[in-house]
Amino acid sequence: MFSRVKKVTPLVLVMAMLAISVVPALAAPPAQATKDIVDTAIADGRFKTLVTAVQAAGLVDTLKGPGPYTVFAPTDDAFAKLPAGTVEALLKDTPKLKSILLYHVVSGKVMAADVVKLNSANTVEGKPVTIKVDGGKVFVNDAQVVIADVQTSNGVIHVIDTVLLPPANAPATLPTTGGETPSSVWLFAGLALGLALVVGGVALRFSPVRLINRD
Repeated sequence: MFSRVKKVTPLVLVMAMLAISVVPALAAPPAQATKDIVDTAIADGRFKTLVTAVQAAGLVDTLKGPGPYTVFAPTDDAFAKLPAGTVEALLKDTPKLKSILLYHVVSGKVMAADVVKLNSANTVEGKPVTIKVDGGKVFVNDAQVVIADVQTSNGVIHVIDTVLLPPANAPATLPTTGGETPSSVWLFAGLALGLALVVGGVALRFSPVRLINRD
């Protein structure tokens, strides 16, 4: 009996040691991202134009702040799709550039699993972006998300293939041509209405029909 125990004990000890060495590795939490949104974009190398724009707009400190933020980040190829001279003009127009960049930012950390459940998302700029899933692909407005869930220390980056442009504001006044009713038509309508009221009043006054039958 003792010899049997001696044979089993070494095997048990080996299995116990393996269990002790494996369990902590399986239970270890994933490594946390140490770089913020700006430093992550710089290190990636595909966002040189975006980083330059963020610097020109004075948003570096904001995107290096605690956040968290969700950034739909256009690549250099995405900026290259814009008409020639657009980027250069925007770099000289700080308010407009800032507005466009903030249209790519959503408050909070929204992972891809949450993005696909949304129809839209409010941006820091103030206007919402539309979100849709088509053929297994995720689109923000007309931009496709090509890489999702790039973790940063203060949020998450979703890489897109097209620059997002805020919708233009609706015109404050009606157009001068098309869709307006000429003033002469309004004058004729007013005269016709007045004439109808006069004729109607006369007819009612001399009508033999009594509206209320009194005995």
